[in-house]
Amino acid sequence: MIPVWFKLAYTAFVLVILVIWLKHYGWRNLMWFSDVALLGAVPALWLESASLASVLTVAVLVPELLWNVDLVLRLALRRRIIGLTEYMFERDRPRFLRLLSLFHVPLPAVLLWMVWEYGYAADIALPGATLLAAIVLPASRVFGSPEANINWTYGPGLVQQRLRPAAYVAGLYLGFVLLLFLPTDRLLRHFFPLAGA
Repeated sequence: MIPVWFKLAYTAFVLVILVIWLKHYGWRNLMWFSDVALLGAVPALWLESASLASVLTVAVLVPELLWNVDLVLRLALRRRIIGLTEYMFERDRPRFLRLLSLFHVPLPAVLLWMVWEYGYAADIALPGATLLAAIVLPASRVFGSPEANINWTYGPGLVQQRLRPAAYVAGLYLGFVLLLFLPTDRLLRHFFPLAGA
């Protein structure tokens, strides 16, 4: 099982990030899937919830791994690769904010550790992630801004102009479900113990 000292340390770390994020970025920034997972992992840890851990893992594992790959390649090659970590190299952004954003590095491991320890809730994970995306993506568009482009609801990198906003967000939603959530669900079903089994 995941030890209490880790739960306490993780919770304290998330509280620090939460306070700083709210002060510097505002509540809207918490709509990023990665922030939802960071925060959601706290109750998942304390409740030892296979369901919550599984939903969060399906929802963010692939983007979080891509973020890590992008950061490593950017550091190694000194040039833009995917663009997910572009903000980490903005010199006008305070260094301590960029350092706190390194929570993306251990987040996939924390989520996978929970799923390994608590089991993969195969009956809940994919429907839960799909429902989460159905709430988070429209909210990111409605409450976000083109400058923040939370969860890319205004476009992939740049603001897209070709599709109507509702059509674009619907397509983005389908992309998340079909290209990210479904493969992640299949892999977790295959490689991780099932909850309650």
